[in-house]
Amino acid sequence: MLRSVAGQAGRPGAKKTTQGSAKLALLLDMLPNLIEEGRRVLVFSQFTAMLAIIAAALDKAGIAYVTLTGDMTDRRTPVRRFQAGKTPVFLISLKAGGVGLNLTAADTVIHYDPWWNPAAENQATDRVHRIGQDKPVFVYKLVAAGSIEEKILNMQERKAALAAGILSENARAVEGYSAEDIDALLAPIPDD
Repeated sequence: MLRSVAGQAGRPGAKKTTQGSAKLALLLDMLPNLIEEGRRVLVFSQFTAMLAIIAAALDKAGIAYVTLTGDMTDRRTPVRRFQAGKTPVFLISLKAGGVGLNLTAADTVIHYDPWWNPAAENQATDRVHRIGQDKPVFVYKLVAAGSIEEKILNMQERKAALAAGILSENARAVEGYSAEDIDALLAPIPDD
């Protein structure tokens, strides 16, 4: 079972469940429809090997794309091609896409796999929310139900709720959380 969690401009959205599909099959089903609607799509993965698999599938399906990973020395060419409308899909590694990019031509973000740190995903999504963005932005997270990915998504949601509770003026907002939850939230971020 596969679950696609969608939101608009950072707000939680509806959950869509698809039975009997792999994530790649779902992505390959989504992209032609999004492209036909005139959408410009960023696909983020934390794994460059996964981006290579997606690229091969897009080649086979005849879907144009550009790629950006941390191994690439020329970041400008794929960014220019995407921003100029020469390709509707941009495959980006989460780390390479987290800093210094302005991709306002995009209006759809797909996180192919979740990362334990929601701030890294949010930072990648923020590449679209820049000065000059004049369209609503849709964000999808592809999550395999019953997998470690679903546990990561649940952890992200729980950490976000805990952080919001700590920062709120309501002292009772954190009552349901243990000392371990708060320690985990305040623990230093490990270097990757």
